[in-house]
Amino acid sequence: MPLINLKEALKCSIDQRYAVGAFNIANHVLAEGVIQAAEIKGLPVILNIAEAHFKILDMNHFMHYLLDRVNCSSAPIVVHLDHGYTYENIIKAIHYGFSSVMFDGSNLSYQENIDKTREIVKIAHAAGISVEAELGYVAGFGEGGSEKDENIFTKPEQAEEFVQKTGIDALAVSIGTVHGIYKGKPHLNFKLLKDIRNRVSIPLVLHGGSGLRDEDFKKLILCGINKINFFTGNSAAAVNAIKKEIEKEKKFGGFPELIHIAQMKIKEVTEEKIQIFGTKPLGLKGD
Repeated sequence: MPLINLKEALKCSIDQRYAVGAFNIANHVLAEGVIQAAEIKGLPVILNIAEAHFKILDMNHFMHYLLDRVNCSSAPIVVHLDHGYTYENIIKAIHYGFSSVMFDGSNLSYQENIDKTREIVKIAHAAGISVEAELGYVAGFGEGGSEKDENIFTKPEQAEEFVQKTGIDALAVSIGTVHGIYKGKPHLNFKLLKDIRNRVSIPLVLHGGSGLRDEDFKKLILCGINKINFFTGNSAAAVNAIKKEIEKEKKFGGFPELIHIAQMKIKEVTEEKIQIFGTKPLGLKGD
């Protein structure tokens, strides 16, 4: 099935109240685990490649493999730039063949975020590429505790104006999640999410999906989330599966076997999350 963009993947998600999983991949093993899960389920997925991972990937070679694999897949797949911070890397992503990009201007002033996002939308849309942006700030990666700081949460009235002025296709919101591992119990502001959903007509994105309970995911989707980013959970599951195999008393085969075990665990976790997110076939119409 051919590569699709984010707008196509999320087209029916608001009306049908489901989410599509966006699973970060930083190598072939992660990519294969996620793609195979999507093929087994026969449902769309989003492959996230973070700008931060450009430094550990030979992007030219990796993208040749990835785009060929996606276009041969039986599942509809988005290849999405996650947390792009610079024009340079967003333009690189477009040239590499990404079907969707995220511009993360959450560390900028509100007006500067609008201005820069609007320019990127013009460029990306001219190439048929969808754009996600972030308003508010999702903490994590060692920052700790910021998920309780409502000063960094997305403001509903700003979200409405931001979408209107930028023309983006999806909006990442801050409502209490964090990137990476939670320190303590998540504090999710469901009322805030509902308020944003009531003001914004495009799909909403949740960053920091790892560490949430199944019930959290389901409630977040009912309150308006349509795309869920998930990476740390897959990474940790793969590492733990390898550790468990190494710690067994019996002799294991070696590196290829360990990689296969990791890939199968990634596939298993991804399948579970696709099910929990209630993802539906592309273009499915509601009753």
